[in-house]
Amino acid sequence: MCWHWNSIIRILRYLKKAPGQGLLYEDRGSFHVSRYCDADWVGSSMDRRSTTGYCVFLGGNIISWESKKHSVVARSTAEAEYRAMTSLTCELIWVKQFLQELNFCDI
Repeated sequence: MCWHWNSIIRILRYLKKAPGQGLLYEDRGSFHVSRYCDADWVGSSMDRRSTTGYCVFLGGNIISWESKKHSVVARSTAEAEYRAMTSLTCELIWVKQFLQELNFCDI
């Protein structure tokens, strides 16, 4: 997980320092979809709200990501994690339908 976190930090630093440059996507010969999500339960001591996030990779290239502070307080770590997984699942359904519409790959 540490490697993925470092990759995300590198991408965000790149985007911050190079506006308008975009991201480089490499053809690695694979269309494998990878996904990761996480939650920070009670991440803020001020309002006790959780922050969740996810990222989706296609062939090792990031194609979607989100980080969100929730408007309600989660009652447990499990609830915060379920919220992260729910957001990721919705995004994966959308990505799957989008790729199928493009006839990009057989998913």
